[in-house]
Amino acid sequence: MVAAEGTLTGSARPESGLLTGRLSALMFMQFFIWGAWNVTLGLVMQTVGIGNLIANAFSVGPIASIVGSFLLGMAAARYLSPKMLMVILHLVGGVLLFVLPSLITPEHGNSFVWLLLGYMILYMPTVGLANTIALKSFGERVDRFPFVRAFGTLGWIAAGLIIGWAGLSASPQIFIIAAVVSIALGLYSITLPNVAADAPRDESVLRQVLCVEAFGLMRNRSFLIFIVAATLISIPLAMYYAYASAYIGTAGIENVGGTMSIGQMSELAFMFSMPWLYRRFGVKPLLLVGMVAWALRYALFAIGDGGDSLWAIYLGVALHGVCYDFFFVAGAIYTQTIASPKGVNAQAQGMLTLFTYGVGMLLGSQIGGLLYAQLPANATIADWQGMWWYPAIAAAVVAILFQLSFRDDTREARA
Repeated sequence: MVAAEGTLTGSARPESGLLTGRLSALMFMQFFIWGAWNVTLGLVMQTVGIGNLIANAFSVGPIASIVGSFLLGMAAARYLSPKMLMVILHLVGGVLLFVLPSLITPEHGNSFVWLLLGYMILYMPTVGLANTIALKSFGERVDRFPFVRAFGTLGWIAAGLIIGWAGLSASPQIFIIAAVVSIALGLYSITLPNVAADAPRDESVLRQVLCVEAFGLMRNRSFLIFIVAATLISIPLAMYYAYASAYIGTAGIENVGGTMSIGQMSELAFMFSMPWLYRRFGVKPLLLVGMVAWALRYALFAIGDGGDSLWAIYLGVALHGVCYDFFFVAGAIYTQTIASPKGVNAQAQGMLTLFTYGVGMLLGSQIGGLLYAQLPANATIADWQGMWWYPAIAAAVVAILFQLSFRDDTREARA
């Protein structure tokens, strides 16, 4: 089916290796940008003497996710095509990234946090927009999405390896590398498939801005439970992003960026198996395994140290593939399945980003900040071990509640 403007809708995309290659490049750069600075930012801030602002720095992302997902990822998707939003947001965001390194100092720490907030308002909607472009381009063949999304993981791995190899794990210059790729992606986005924006509906402007149709998806009990579980599991998730690099550095591991990339390597391995696993088992087993893996990872961090138990740290990092793929990638496909009949794909992906990277990680960043504040000024590995038991227990509780309450009815609906 071809839209009036000449754009192709999700039901009839050309199936070609060229399309797959174009979307793979999109995902590679999309997550390279994030991986270049997010993984070791906590270590950078601790190194330059503003460790007390780590919680705030990792809270602006969730706040920006909430604001950006509403205004840019969901509401604006009604009026601008996803690819044009990608062009604008990545070009402007790249400029802000170039400025950030000059502000990572004790004197300008608060200004750094505010500018990071501005940047993240621009970046976070592009996560959902990239998913939307890929999923709409594939139409009904959503099982091909994990293959393309795997190149996002490759981008994250490449960023970590480059940062570690260049000795920049604790340097503010991580933002310069991200800035260059952001500008490149902004220009590249001009060439992306011109998928149609969500079709405007006959409803008031207020209803469109508030994305009432997308939130109406939660009238589906199973989808509501999924959104609640995704929000709750993102609370302990935030602690990994904010404090894992500082914890690994305390354990005596020098190449923090390279060590963290082990998690993305495992993510890549599991990503390629996702299409088969999704078709074979459905969404609930995958989501449940992902949540259990989060609990296990934090338990490993709680027993890992810089001595005989160093293996537990490496294994905990390596579990990232199961943690992320089995929950967030499967969750994106599940969300697309629920949203497609309503024609609110971009809004639904934005809503998922809002609740996970927004509400959940905001709570997690603040709770993590409170726990981090209890550590002594020169925290030892033993101090860190006690802190990791909290997210381990929290993730286990969420997994149990999800197992008892969620029922996957998408297979019955398709049948």
